[in-house]
Amino acid sequence: MNACDFRGIGLLGAPTGVGAGVKGTRHGPQALRANGLLEGLRGAGWPVTDWGDLPKPGKISLSEDEPSTFAVKDWQQVLGWNLAVFNAVSQVLQHGQMPLLIGGDHSVAVGSVSAVAAHCRATGKRLKLVWLDAHADFNMPHTSPSGNAHGMPLACLCGLGPPALAQMAGFPQAVAPADVSLIGVRSIDAGEQRLLQQAGVHVFSMAQIRQLGMHETLRLALGDHGPDVHLHVSFDLDFLDPVLAPGVGTPVAGGPTQEEAFQCVRHMAAFGQAGSIDLVEYNPAKDPGGMTARLAVELLQSLLPALSAGGIRV
Repeated sequence: MNACDFRGIGLLGAPTGVGAGVKGTRHGPQALRANGLLEGLRGAGWPVTDWGDLPKPGKISLSEDEPSTFAVKDWQQVLGWNLAVFNAVSQVLQHGQMPLLIGGDHSVAVGSVSAVAAHCRATGKRLKLVWLDAHADFNMPHTSPSGNAHGMPLACLCGLGPPALAQMAGFPQAVAPADVSLIGVRSIDAGEQRLLQQAGVHVFSMAQIRQLGMHETLRLALGDHGPDVHLHVSFDLDFLDPVLAPGVGTPVAGGPTQEEAFQCVRHMAAFGQAGSIDLVEYNPAKDPGGMTARLAVELLQSLLPALSAGGIRV
């Protein structure tokens, strides 16, 4: 399914920061709502169903932990949240709505993308994943300097890491690495660099983007498209330059300008196949004036009108 096939947006909140090292992202979903998220989506012409925030999951009972999970901080909570997100996003898709997951830290994207991947396999779609992020998020437990799960989700989605996460979609890889484009990265750990090269993920650093230009970067990242493609956009707000978006836990200087950021989302809108979105890592404790939240809403508005231009069934 692409955007034109959905009966509006299904908004879900994942109020957790268990995968992050800096506290505050669990308040992100409510703060984004308070800064006009619903009004912005509806102003873009989309019917929106707000499914609310997911409750904190109960303790997960595991008969035997994988050895690789011992180095993942708050492992059982990370797994619990992702299972809850997986089930909720699956439900949104079953209702014929386009899932928009607001976080929360980026570790919850494992559950979100895995649910979309299972849906794509069931409906005969090819999943493409655009990962907008200052960080590679491609660590495994043994390569992670911090043990924080929000540094591992993309690796898990490509089939690496703890099987409970890596195989959550029901098959070995939620998405083929060749169908993944990591855009805007400017902080990669040494272990991640090796894993990314081995996997064959398409990586577009900010240095490359400045050489190519944002339009050419997105053209290369998205490639050919057609009715069989489902595009998932996983948008970490630290993709943006911290001058524009200070409200994140792990800012990295040298990100896109405001013009480049809008070019990026408008190009994805023109691609026309987007069918699901994550908006994560908003930390209102770092954003007392709300400027990051307001920019996030504006970027979503720029993404959605072109996506709905072909009409949505209501």
